[in-house]
Amino acid sequence: MKIAQCDRRSFLKSSLAASAATAFPATAFADHHGDHKVPFKISVAEWSVHKMVWGGDLKNIDFPAFAKEKCGIDAVEYVNTLFGNPAPSDKDFNELKKRCEDLGVESLLIMCDGLGQLGDPEATARHRTVLKHAAWLNGAQLLGCHSIRVNAGSKGSREEQEKLAADGLAALSALAKPYGMNVIVENHGGYSSDGSWLAAVMKRVNMDNCGTLPDFGNFNLGGGKTYDRYQGVTELMPFAKAVSAKSHDFDEEGNETHTDYFKMMDIVLKAGYHGYVGVEYEGSKLSELDGIIATRKLLERVRDKVKA
Repeated sequence: MKIAQCDRRSFLKSSLAASAATAFPATAFADHHGDHKVPFKISVAEWSVHKMVWGGDLKNIDFPAFAKEKCGIDAVEYVNTLFGNPAPSDKDFNELKKRCEDLGVESLLIMCDGLGQLGDPEATARHRTVLKHAAWLNGAQLLGCHSIRVNAGSKGSREEQEKLAADGLAALSALAKPYGMNVIVENHGGYSSDGSWLAAVMKRVNMDNCGTLPDFGNFNLGGGKTYDRYQGVTELMPFAKAVSAKSHDFDEEGNETHTDYFKMMDIVLKAGYHGYVGVEYEGSKLSELDGIIATRKLLERVRDKVKA
């Protein structure tokens, strides 16, 4: 069952009216796909500091300064659950934007969790989930981001979930167009961690502002099963509008012990992607700051090798 056609038509009508002027100006994604001065650029995901934020050691509004001054990174990816509930006001988003402008930090995207299942079997619940993302589309636009990152959760058989997730994503992507925003899906558990399934969802949606955010490490299918991370990233890169460099542990030479970053970044670059690669440290042996820096340094080594 699909979202009511009247709702879909209203989404599409509003998007068509605004898309020519606002959705995809010629330079909108120059920083993410058109700048080939370096093979790729490095950003940092706010989830890397979620323990500090939840523990009261770092305020959300201070994350851009922390990223630049402590981590040596001048592009950031936010997480909605670290802003608090409900979503911040326009005034708060504008204050955060001003902080970023003063620091010379670029805001790239907001990762959205806890808003419901975009592939919910019930059309009403699916529609409600789509609308819950509106506040974060607004916030992302105010901050100057290019995307919100969402989840493709659903229930049912593999084929049923593919259809349901595609339906919800299409509705949300239509809603996002007047904001000039992309809707990008991360491999984040369940069938979404199956690269072939998520690629099929993208083909079914078939919208220019709907894509993926391949994560190096989120390939847990549940039930003790995992999906090959290199195959998964390969399958998701044709649709990628951002990339997440997940890290947990490092050996004495500074290499991540779960993912061969040199092999993984070769896949990313061969797909023609030259945008930001986001540091997302989730380990426990290093502090969050040290883990971010270790991941950044590893990405810099990869970049230096590619440039050589």
